[in-house]
Formats: sequence, structure tokens, C-alpha cells
Amino acid sequence: MSKREEFWAGVRATLPLELGAIPFGIIFGALAVNSGVSPGGAAAMSALVFAGSAQFIAAGLVASGAGVAVIVLTTAIVNLRHALYSATLAPYLKHLPQRWLIPLGFWLTDESFAVVITRFRRNGDAPHRHWFFFGSAALMYINWQIWTWVGIVAGQAIPDPASWGLDFAMIATFIGMLAGLIRQRSELVAAGVAGMVALVANPMPNKLGLVLAALAGIGAGMAAEWIADRSNGKIEHGSNGSNG
Repeated sequence: MSKREEFWAGVRATLPLELGAIPFGIIFGALAVNSGVSPGGAAAMSALVFAGSAQFIAAGLVASGAGVAVIVLTTAIVNLRHALYSATLAPYLKHLPQRWLIPLGFWLTDESFAVVITRFRRNGDAPHRHWFFFGSAALMYINWQIWTWVGIVAGQAIPDPASWGLDFAMIATFIGMLAGLIRQRSELVAAGVAGMVALVANPMPNKLGLVLAALAGIGAGMAAEWIADRSNGKIEHGSNGSNG
């Protein structure tokens, strides 16, 4: 496929996920201005941070009067999952120069990762595969800016946007993405453990339960994969000799 074809393939593959991102963007814009963030500040967060979960948490912390250090640290912890996404995609993109890697890293989102890794696993040798990533990321970025502004404008007319339940659209989107990515038993174990820990740890402040759930899921998935490899003989059960 040509660069143009890869770009538009990325756009088309990401379009279904926009249905969940649209209400999420509206709610963020409305919540941000209702939490005391200026319209310009809310728009700048979407343009310069471009991380929905971190932006929601930051808006809540601003409303509670938290200091800058607390806001930065909390959002950084929540965004640690992006390091895992980057490590997973790195083998497919390591040939690219920095002028590509830096913007693609900035534009990396949960939705784009789900779409891109699915494509790369199926056809990871395509010479212009990074243009597929670019198409997916560009659509997500533009969409997020537009609907954040819609939420900002409508914020004064929506006294309690969270009560509308529109955020469930994003939850349903994430469930759909997760279901499409699970291919092995270890991945199912990781998802199950992360889900259970997220429920138990939900009362933790500043959404730290999500971080704990992610770490628990990673640990459970690695353990399940190690057990499976050992059962299949890929890992020796014990040493048969001495190196001395």
C-alpha cells in the first residue's frame, strides 16, 4: 500500500472508536470549565497533553485545590501505561527517524494503540506502516480538539455533565478494544486480574487504583505466560548439571 492508502486505512480503522471518544471529549470540556479551569486552559490541555484520563484527573485535582506537584505526579503515574504501549510498538517502528518517533509518541492513545498493534501484528512488514499509525493518530487528535471545544462551549449549560452517563460510551469502547486484543490465555488472565483489582481498588484517591490494577494485570499476565512456557517445555524445570 502507498503512504496515502496506509494513512486513510488508519483513519477508517479508527472511525468506530470515535463514537466513544466524542462524548468523552464533550464531558471533559464541560467538567473542566465547571471545575474552575479556564476555557483556554481546558483547550490547551487537550492540545498539549492529549491524554483523556490524565486530563480528567487533572481537572478534578484543580477543583479540589491540589498543588501543581501533586497534579503532575498523579497524571504521570496514570500515563505510565503509555510506556508499555511504546515498548510494544517499538519493534515495528525502530527504523524510523526521530522526526517521526517524537510526534507518533505524543499522539499515542489507547484507541490508536489498539488499532495499530492489531494491524502491525497482521502485517508488520509493510514499508509504509507508520503512515497507518499517523492516520489513526491524526483522526483521534483532531476529534479530541473539536469535541473538547464543544464541551467547553456547552459547559455552562450543563450543570452536571457526568450525571448524563455519557462516559459509559467510552467504557463500552474500551471493552470492545480489549476483546479484540485478547488472543492468548495469559492475556485473558491479565485482563481478568486487572479488572478485579480495579473494582476492589476503586475507592483509592486520585485514580491510583487504576495504576495498581495495571501493575497487577501485568504481573498476572507475565506469571501466566511463564507457567504456560514451563508446561510446554520452553523453560527447563531444573538444572541438569553444574557450570562449575
